[in-house]
Amino acid sequence: MFLPTQTTIRPMFPPHSGDIFPLVASTTSAEPLNTQAIRLLIADDRLLVRKGLSALFAERSGFTIVAEASDGGQAIALYQRHRPDLVLMGLRLPRVSGLCALSVIRASYPAARVLLFTDRDTTEDIYKGLKAGAMGYLLKDASASVLFAAVESVHAGCKVIPPEIGAQLAQRVTATELSEREQEVLGEMVQGKSNKQIAPVLAISQATVKFHISSILKKLEAEDRTQAVIAALRRGLVTLS
Repeated sequence: MFLPTQTTIRPMFPPHSGDIFPLVASTTSAEPLNTQAIRLLIADDRLLVRKGLSALFAERSGFTIVAEASDGGQAIALYQRHRPDLVLMGLRLPRVSGLCALSVIRASYPAARVLLFTDRDTTEDIYKGLKAGAMGYLLKDASASVLFAAVESVHAGCKVIPPEIGAQLAQRVTATELSEREQEVLGEMVQGKSNKQIAPVLAISQATVKFHISSILKKLEAEDRTQAVIAALRRGLVTLS
């Protein structure tokens, strides 16, 4: 059987500036093609999603599902047991979050390749996932061909970012980080508390609360507390309990 001597991995998305989402690089090699199947671990909280993905990859040559995890704890344990080539992971997993599982896996296995696969996470969630070591992000409404190409690209050592969120992530990268104390104040603001109510909760003076709120407004480019809360919710910095 004739095998081509040159292999090219093409970018599946348009280029983006910045080193947080590098392109899939084209490579050439005179060595024979590697026909070994890519071993996958699927981690998602929904049974139908896991089974649907397993069935999809089963119909495509070149992929093998070695395990399925329904929560982050299982994902960590199954990764340690099977050492898959790639993890297809949702961030919002029960018991142990996807972000926590990702961090633990990457800490123990720095070469681990993880592709985030989700449909409802905020830009902040995605940013934190990529910062924790994920090699790409894919929306769950992606077509099968895009999914296969993304998995193959990440397996080849390349990062994958859809163009629809690339601009949002670029803005997030350049955004000023809130300090730990500002995050705490912001959390109280979301609950509708006044400066007088926030001060005793955090064991600080009202003047200090006011100082932190002023800094929060500046960093979130908000004119008042309401705009700041809306911006924080939109970015995923805080959630409504």
